[in-house]
Amino acid sequence: MAITCFKIWVHGLVQGVGFRYSTQAQARELDVKGYARNLNDGSVEVLAWGEEPQVNALITWLKAGGPRSARVEKVLVEPHQPTEAPSRFTTG
Repeated sequence: MAITCFKIWVHGLVQGVGFRYSTQAQARELDVKGYARNLNDGSVEVLAWGEEPQVNALITWLKAGGPRSARVEKVLVEPHQPTEAPSRFTTG
């Protein structure tokens, strides 16, 4: 399988609603590495690294709205070349 990496920016009501932790749980279930972190503008940045079908599944989950408590308005996805592969999925 091909390894792929994307940076994803999720906009809407995505801070203070358990979004990062739900994303971490979903990513771990899919065996995707990376992170989810809050940004100052109220959005969440996600780095998703792993096998292409699993990374695509995480992106689909994010675009579908993530956890029920969130209100996702916009998801931007951009290919990314990390300097080194992440070893796990973190929230920070």
